[in-house]
Amino acid sequence: MPPWHPFPAALDDCLAVYRALLKVCDPADAFVGGASAGGDLAAALLVRAKDEGLPMPAALVLRTPEVDLTESGDSFHANAGIDNVLSSLREVNELYANGHDLSHPYLSPLFADLSGFPPTFLQSGTRDLFLSNTVRMHRRLLSAGVEAELHVFEAMPHGGFGGASPEDTEVAAAVRLFLDRHRRRH
Repeated sequence: MPPWHPFPAALDDCLAVYRALLKVCDPADAFVGGASAGGDLAAALLVRAKDEGLPMPAALVLRTPEVDLTESGDSFHANAGIDNVLSSLREVNELYANGHDLSHPYLSPLFADLSGFPPTFLQSGTRDLFLSNTVRMHRRLLSAGVEAELHVFEAMPHGGFGGASPEDTEVAAAVRLFLDRHRRRH
């Protein structure tokens, strides 16, 4: 975590774990996923893994991912003050980037070549500050020929309703169905 462990420390750690996983697990049996900043790291991990010639996992799950650290999407303006969980993270993003360009694909995977990505589940809410990140990532994946499934929930802020709503249960069920569809049958 910045400032003690800025970029690329977290991504290096993710890659080390993924490499270790691949030593004991067939990639067809692996799933990668994350939410918020973890969604950014999950997507960035696959960009970097692809760049390094590593195999892709069976599927990717991105829940309200922060895949654009430049905050260039519309929802950063339209949902400012409406999302009751988040406000701009621009200063934190700059701190994390440690002088690197925020649009670099390892920081903002939205700007990466996404061809070859595994099937991807994306989720956000209409009041989520990161709604644009999620929608734009979905469009970019589709443009790259990747199977991508988008779920946007009414009035949901960043990260959901804290597990206290039927919508949170619906999200969990949708993720489970998606993963079950992409699970290798033995």
